[in-house]
Amino acid sequence: MCGIWALFGSDECLSVQCLSAMKIAHRGPDAFRFENVNGFTNCCFGFHRLAVVDQLYGMQPIRVKKFPYLWLCYNGEIYNFKQLQKQFGFEYQTLVDGEVILHLYNRGGIEQTASMLDGVFAFILLDTANRKVFLARDTYGVRPLFKVLTDDGFLGVCSEAKGLINLKHSTSLCSKVEPFLPGHYEVLDLKPSGKVASVELVKFHSCKDEPLHVTCDTVEALPSGSFDLETVKSNIRILFENAVRKRLMAHRRIGCLLSGGLDSSLVAAVLLKLMKEININYPLQTFAIGMENSPDLLAARKVAAHIGSEHHEVILNTEEGIQAIEEVIFSLETYDITTIRASIGMYLVSKYIRKKTDSVVIFSGEGSDELTQGYIYFHKAPSPEEAAEESERLLKELYLFDVLRADRTTAAHGLELRVPFLDHRFTSYYLSLPAELRIPKNGIEKYLLRLSFEDSNLLPKEILWRPKEAFSDGIASVKKSWFSILQDYIDQQVDDLLLEKAAEKYPFNPPKTKESYYYRQIFEKHYSGRSSWLPHYWMPRWVKATDPSARTLKHYKSATQE
Repeated sequence: MCGIWALFGSDECLSVQCLSAMKIAHRGPDAFRFENVNGFTNCCFGFHRLAVVDQLYGMQPIRVKKFPYLWLCYNGEIYNFKQLQKQFGFEYQTLVDGEVILHLYNRGGIEQTASMLDGVFAFILLDTANRKVFLARDTYGVRPLFKVLTDDGFLGVCSEAKGLINLKHSTSLCSKVEPFLPGHYEVLDLKPSGKVASVELVKFHSCKDEPLHVTCDTVEALPSGSFDLETVKSNIRILFENAVRKRLMAHRRIGCLLSGGLDSSLVAAVLLKLMKEININYPLQTFAIGMENSPDLLAARKVAAHIGSEHHEVILNTEEGIQAIEEVIFSLETYDITTIRASIGMYLVSKYIRKKTDSVVIFSGEGSDELTQGYIYFHKAPSPEEAAEESERLLKELYLFDVLRADRTTAAHGLELRVPFLDHRFTSYYLSLPAELRIPKNGIEKYLLRLSFEDSNLLPKEILWRPKEAFSDGIASVKKSWFSILQDYIDQQVDDLLLEKAAEKYPFNPPKTKESYYYRQIFEKHYSGRSSWLPHYWMPRWVKATDPSARTLKHYKSATQE
């Protein structure tokens, strides 16, 4: 995990512009480099490094003797770099996994490069010999990327929008800063002036398609076409375990977020099992956050005792959570209600990990709810087919919601996130299964995923079959939800008259509640006029929901009611 930043065709002094690069310094606390491009005095790269692999030769932009005309700035992890080396006979100059991008590009161009990478990534690749700039981002946007391109060809690229919004340019204070779409690459021509012109934006991978890099995966081809339940369950276990195993690639200590829900518990259990198998000689640290005796803390405690992790509990107090709201919104760059609620706990537990422990590479359970139909409203899906479509929609929008939350809250504290549920191979297999197999059954969401691990003894039965809790609710008590606590505080902060006039002040995505208005005010303070970064609020489907919390839905049953 790191922060990348680049400018092409800047009219302003680069020493002034590079102050914007410092806005993302939190993403890479270990080192910083600012480098001009030879022959293009108005083009430069900025890089903030979190050293996770090759601590000696891992600085960027990456340049190797074999390709002196290529410059690479990337944020991510490429899990199959050794398999690609073996398959194509690449000769690496460093131990950095991202170096494979240079070799793949030289061998087969940008299309093959993006398609063959098994991992999470956002990169800027400059080819001065052919005068091209390439941008690319992984399928689910696990690694963030923003860009701004003016009419006269000035290009700015950054891991977070905050590194672009204050750039200066002769024609204006920069044009529209926007997120770069996941699963796409863009080709731009580099002119002698250092300015660029976009040539094409190409979608190189969809979540349903089996990725091209399957040919060089550590797991051989699985029995396909058979939807016999035992075969399906076995394949799910094999692919999920493989997804966790490949993500063990790290020279820094590994830890795991553990809410006590199904997803993070499965990740922690499989992770610990695999760490033992490869003789990692330190205990796995797991981290839970919640108010005293909250459902998440109690469940996480059970899981940690079962798997034998070194467990840490962070007690959340109401005041601390409320005080964190503004810095959380600044980090997130969004005003989405449920994203902010859920981010407060994750932001504070990440802060604890950074200050109190030496864990840096943090595993988490993001992506499972979208993939395996874990949200409670899936019980109301009109048909299995519509549920399958909704699952795909949620996966495509992860970069706006859960993946955005997970990246920003951890990156704010210099941690690197690993999300095995969003493994390309695992997700494409799960989505290939018949729609009927993937829906909730017997009143239980994620039924197939739970069933697949039922005989594994990885988790206590009551955790494996624990009903869904939204992270923002599970951290509070059953009697009073976290969203209710937030609303009670905000009620005193926002006047009724302000809410009545909200649609006039904020015509795009107008706030409908005081909570929503409060978040929007803070967002506009830091990112005025950038409301289009959030196309719509996250909200349940098929139910007349006025609030995104699972606890407002009729299907929700708290532990005290069971």
